[in-house]
Amino acid sequence: QVQLVESGGGSVQAGGSLRLSCAASGYTGSINLMAWFRQAPGKEREAVAGLFISEGLTPYADSVKGRFTISRDNDRNTLYLQMDSLKPEDTAMYYCAAASASPLYWKWTTASEYNLWGQGTQVTVSS
Repeated sequence: QVQLVESGGGSVQAGGSLRLSCAASGYTGSINLMAWFRQAPGKEREAVAGLFISEGLTPYADSVKGRFTISRDNDRNTLYLQMDSLKPEDTAMYYCAAASASPLYWKWTTASEYNLWGQGTQVTVSS
């Protein structure tokens, strides 16, 4: 059973940077898609960035394009989210997710496509 553990969250001022990590343990060979989601209080969970493992495709939400970068260290089985130029509206709980199936590209933003989730790490950006 694969487990996902996020880390790296914290509090920063607007314009600052954070790097989130998601360490995957267990057999990860069946994972086809990984992603970062976030959820702010009173709002729905939204997809931030995805990584299609085989194809190397990295889609992003429009709200983070040019500011966030998703990447993966295969040797360490770790997914990263580099977040630069952070804004107060980026404040949320950030979750790492993985899918064993092979979702269609346009479904990468759909939370129900993912069968594995981490516990989340809080990111707070102050103005």
